[in-house]
Amino acid sequence: MQTKPTERPPRTGPATLPERLAALSGIGVAAALAAGCLLALMTQLNGDLARHTSGLFASWVAHGLGGIAAAALLLVLPRRWKDATTPRAPLWAYAGGFAGAATVVATSLAVNSPLALAGTLALGLVGQAVFGLAADRWGLFGLERRPLRGPELAGLALIVAGSLLLLHAVGARP
Repeated sequence: MQTKPTERPPRTGPATLPERLAALSGIGVAAALAAGCLLALMTQLNGDLARHTSGLFASWVAHGLGGIAAAALLLVLPRRWKDATTPRAPLWAYAGGFAGAATVVATSLAVNSPLALAGTLALGLVGQAVFGLAADRWGLFGLERRPLRGPELAGLALIVAGSLLLLHAVGARP
């Protein structure tokens, strides 16, 4: 099947929840959990820096040091990030840096508010889930279009409810 460079091939794989859970890679799950922990650590550290400087300065430092670290890794790691069959990335794919910079500024400000770290991350998770469901629903950024179903909406409701419980526990009001 021929696809446009910005389109992804249709998803194939396990259809039922037990099949999907069995197909999960231990490395993928561990990487996702580690990324979540690192995101919380990054948010707190950037917030500490922003408290003593500004959200914008914290973003500059985070991305400057991240760029240096990425350049060092590119020098050390094997170059497997592109082969002859990989299509060119669409222009909009390069805008992730802008979203990352805005995220650092926003979280650096939020973590220093009454939301604290837990509230910032909880509301951030709500935003990620809402955007993720919308991106899947409308096929944004080359994603396969997927209808919203009951389990996704129930999951979103649980995320919102859990976030409200966390906000109540820390005494913060969004």
